[in-house]
Amino acid sequence: AWVHGDPRKVIYPTDSYGQFCGQKDTLNENKTILFYFNILKCASPIVLINLQCPTTQLCVSKCPDRFATYIDVQASYRYKPDQWNYFKQFCKPGFNNPRKSVAQVLRDEDCPSMIIPSRPFLKRCFPDFSTKNGVLTVANQTTFRDGRGKTRNVTDLREAANGINNVLDARSVGMKIFEDYAISWYWILIGLFIAMVVSLLFLVLLRFTAGVLFWIFIFGVIGIIGYGIWHCYWEYDHLKGIPGSDLTVYDIGFQTDFRVYLQLRQTWLAFMIILCAVEVIIILMLIFLRNRIRIAIALLKEGSRAIGYIMSTLFYPIVTFILIAICISYWAVTAVFLATSGEPVYKVMANQTLCKYANLTCDPETFNKTNVTKLCPGAQCTFAFYGGESLYHKYIFIFQLANAFVFLWLVNFAIALGQCTLAGAFASYYWAYRKPADIPLWPLFSSFGRAIRYHTGSLAFGALILAVVQLIRVILEYLDHKLKGTQNSFTRFLLCCLKCCFWCLEKFLKFINRNAYIMIAIYGKNFCTSAKEAFFLLMRNVVRVAVLDKVTDFLLFLGKILVAGGVGVLAFFFFTQRIPIFAQEAPTLNYYWVPLLTVIIGSYLVAHGFFSVYAMCVDTLFLCFCEDLERNDGSTAKPYFMSASLHRILGKKELSPKKA
Repeated sequence: AWVHGDPRKVIYPTDSYGQFCGQKDTLNENKTILFYFNILKCASPIVLINLQCPTTQLCVSKCPDRFATYIDVQASYRYKPDQWNYFKQFCKPGFNNPRKSVAQVLRDEDCPSMIIPSRPFLKRCFPDFSTKNGVLTVANQTTFRDGRGKTRNVTDLREAANGINNVLDARSVGMKIFEDYAISWYWILIGLFIAMVVSLLFLVLLRFTAGVLFWIFIFGVIGIIGYGIWHCYWEYDHLKGIPGSDLTVYDIGFQTDFRVYLQLRQTWLAFMIILCAVEVIIILMLIFLRNRIRIAIALLKEGSRAIGYIMSTLFYPIVTFILIAICISYWAVTAVFLATSGEPVYKVMANQTLCKYANLTCDPETFNKTNVTKLCPGAQCTFAFYGGESLYHKYIFIFQLANAFVFLWLVNFAIALGQCTLAGAFASYYWAYRKPADIPLWPLFSSFGRAIRYHTGSLAFGALILAVVQLIRVILEYLDHKLKGTQNSFTRFLLCCLKCCFWCLEKFLKFINRNAYIMIAIYGKNFCTSAKEAFFLLMRNVVRVAVLDKVTDFLLFLGKILVAGGVGVLAFFFFTQRIPIFAQEAPTLNYYWVPLLTVIIGSYLVAHGFFSVYAMCVDTLFLCFCEDLERNDGSTAKPYFMSASLHRILGKKELSPKKA
C-alpha cells in the first residue's frame, strides 16, 4: 500500500488526461475544480464523484456563471471578443480556433456545446439548482439551449438535480451543525467534566449505597408485580356477570383489535396466574440466593473501596482510548493507500453510439497512432478510473481484508492490555494482607510493566482468537449484504444461523478472555492454562457468577442512566435558556439538540469508561475471592485475604487478626 498508494487520488479530482486538479507545481496548480463538458451525460452525482461520467472533464479555476452556447459565441467572436475569451477557458488547453467548424469542434470535443451557471461542490462544478415557487430552476431560468439546436427544460437534469440538492441540503445542515459546535464546544466540555465528577462520586458512594439501591429496586419490582396481581383480580371480578365476558379466547378466535381480549375474564385470569408465578419465583430466588446476593453486594462495596485506594485506575481508559485511536488511524490510512494504489485506466470515449471500440481500454500515448480515430471520428482516449489488471491489483480486496484483520487484532490487544493491567492492580489490592499498608507502591504502573514485559504473547494470542471470529462475522455480514436480494430461502436461513452462532461464540470468547487475563495477571501463567483454570473456577461457582453478574449489570446500568440522564436534563435546561441565572451565558444555536445529544452521548461514554474499570475491579475481586476460598481455610497457616465484611457474610470465623 505504501509503495503503490497515492492519497492524492482521493484529495484531488482527476481530469480526462489523468492529471490532478489543484496539485502544486503542475499546470493545474491554480485550476482546483473539475468541469464537465456535457453534464447531461452523467446519470447521477455518484457517477460524477466516481469520475466515470462519459464526457470530457477539465480542470478549471472557477465554474461558469452564465448560460452560453458555443454556436452563439463562435458567431459573435469578432465583435464580442470578451465572450470568446470567457468561453474558451472551458475548452481544452491551448484551443483558440473559433474559425473551426462547429461540427468538428463538437465532434472532437474541443469545447463544450454549452455552459450553464454552476457552483463548486466537492471540487466539482454542479449546476446551480434552486427552487422558485415550487419549480426547479437554474439561475432563475426553467429552460436553456443545449448548443445543438434544441431548447431543453431544466427538468432534464432532474435525475442529477434531486441527488445534488439533497447533498447540498445536507451540506447546509452540516455547516449549521459545525457553527453550533464552534459556539458551544466549551460548554460541552463543561458538561462532560460534570459527567466525570458525577461518575466518580457514584463509584465512591457505591460502598455505602450498593445494597440500598439493589434492595429498593427488588422490593419495587415485587411491589409493582403485587399491584399487577391485585389489578388483574379486580378486572376479573369486575367483569363477573357482564354478558360475553365468560367466553374463552378459543371461542372468539384471532382478533386484530386486541382490546377485545381485555373484555374476557379468562384473559385477566391468565395475566394474574402469570404474575403470581413470576412473584413466587422472585421471592423464592431471594430466599434461596439471599446469601449469594449479599456476597455480590459486599464485592461491589469492596470494589468501590479498592478504587478508592487506587484512584489512578479510573483514568487508565484514556490510555486504552489513545491506543485504539492509533489503531484506527493506522487502519484508515493504510486502507486509503490500498484503495488508491490503482493505476490510471483509460477508455475509449466515442460520440458515435455504434462505435465498436467504445468503453474499451486504451493507451493515451499510442491512441492517435491506431485506426480507432478513423473508424470512430471524434473518439478520444480519456481517463476513466483507477484500477489495474496486475496480480497486485487483483488481490487488493484480499489485502483490505488482511488490513481489517490486523485492525481487529490490534484493537483487541489494546483492550486485553487494559484488562490485564487493571486486573493486576486490583489483584494486588485483594492479596494485600493488611489493606492499605501492604498494597505495593504504584500498583497500576507496576501491573502495566508486568503485562508488557511478561504477558504480551498471551494477550496477543487471546486477541488473535477473538479477531479471527470477528473477521468471520464481518465476512458473513458482507455476504449477507451481497445476497440480500436472492430468493434462495435456504441460503438466507443458513447465513442467519451462522451469524447467530458466531455472535454467541464471540460473546463467549470475550467472557473467557476477560477472566483468562485476570488469571494471567494473578499467576503469570500462559493464556490456555489461565483460560482453563478461570473457566473451571467459574463453573464451580456458577450461581455466584450469575448473581454477581446481574447485580453488577443492574447497578452500573442504573449509574450510566443516572449520569447521562442527569447531565442531559441539566444541558437541556441550559441550552434552551431555561435557567435564569445562566440565561445570558447560554449560546444562541441553530439546533440546540446538537450540543445536547453530544453531551448526553459523551456523558454516557464517560460513565461507561469509569464503570468499565469498576466492572473489571469487581470481576477481579470475585475471582480472587473464589481462589481465596479454595486455597485458604481461615487458619493461622492459611488465613483468608478477604475483608471482614465478606467473612461475616460467609459465616466463617476469622482466626487470625487482620485489618479489613
